[in-house]
Amino acid sequence: MDTDIENVFKGLSHPKIIKHYGISFDSLEATKEQMAWFADLEKAGTGMWFAVCSLDNKTFYGAGGLNSLSKEHKKAEIGFWLLPEFWGQGIMKEAMPLICDYGFHKLGLHRIEGFVEAENTNCKKAMAKLDFRHDGTMKDCEIKNGKFISLDIYAKLK
Repeated sequence: MDTDIENVFKGLSHPKIIKHYGISFDSLEATKEQMAWFADLEKAGTGMWFAVCSLDNKTFYGAGGLNSLSKEHKKAEIGFWLLPEFWGQGIMKEAMPLICDYGFHKLGLHRIEGFVEAENTNCKKAMAKLDFRHDGTMKDCEIKNGKFISLDIYAKLK
């Protein structure tokens, strides 16, 4: 839907969101290409994302979902972002367990992982509140904006 593309572009072009997020867009066209990629993920059975909205479906808060779904190893990676005006309102604490429950009970997962940039203290605090265990840190494992970054690994088991 066009509104989905506009909402995703609004979030993934916002400087406060993309500061610690692995994907960003500079145009609606690039966002459309990424949305097609996510649709292919879902068709292939390796991931799925959901819009996170108000109960009346009128207000878009952000998005969350599962990537890198491995049926063989019964695991997936969780991802989540909210528009900044909705930060600190408990939305993530309400929505992420629903995504985890879907992964554990509908998809038969045993492990859900989260990879968090080491400097993203807010997300790390949220992962702890959501009962994700810190499994370790991958030091200087990726390059972002020309600099090495470290990723903290969090996991939740069924």
